[in-house]
Amino acid sequence: MLQQDYFLRLIREFFAALQRALEKNEIEDRTKAVHELYEQYVGPYEFYQAATIEQIMTDIKRYPENQRINRLEMLAELYYVEADLRSTPFREHLYNQAYLLFRFIDTHSGVYSIERKEKIAEIEKKLQVDKLTS
Repeated sequence: MLQQDYFLRLIREFFAALQRALEKNEIEDRTKAVHELYEQYVGPYEFYQAATIEQIMTDIKRYPENQRINRLEMLAELYYVEADLRSTPFREHLYNQAYLLFRFIDTHSGVYSIERKEKIAEIEKKLQVDKLTS
């Protein structure tokens, strides 16, 4: 029970830290804050920038099973936020990663989220627009 309470607090802390990162005025400051969130909540930034979805799914197994979906959601949020800070083609890569993770979470979490559905739809639109302008 204490471990579950701790993890729920960790999730709330993550989303609060993400919000604070997005409130920074300078893009460089936001980018640095997002990189630090990768390190603090999911793992090495460099790994997650180069990892395939298969590698991510393998790596996530290092966490207890009851934390995996939430860790994947944290990672998906980081990809989603960072995509707005980057230029094409890396932006497209990050949106793809976020999209795949959000879809996986949507299928496997057992929790319906309107916000997640909206992000999935938004990413689909952005990827279509990026493909049209590329």
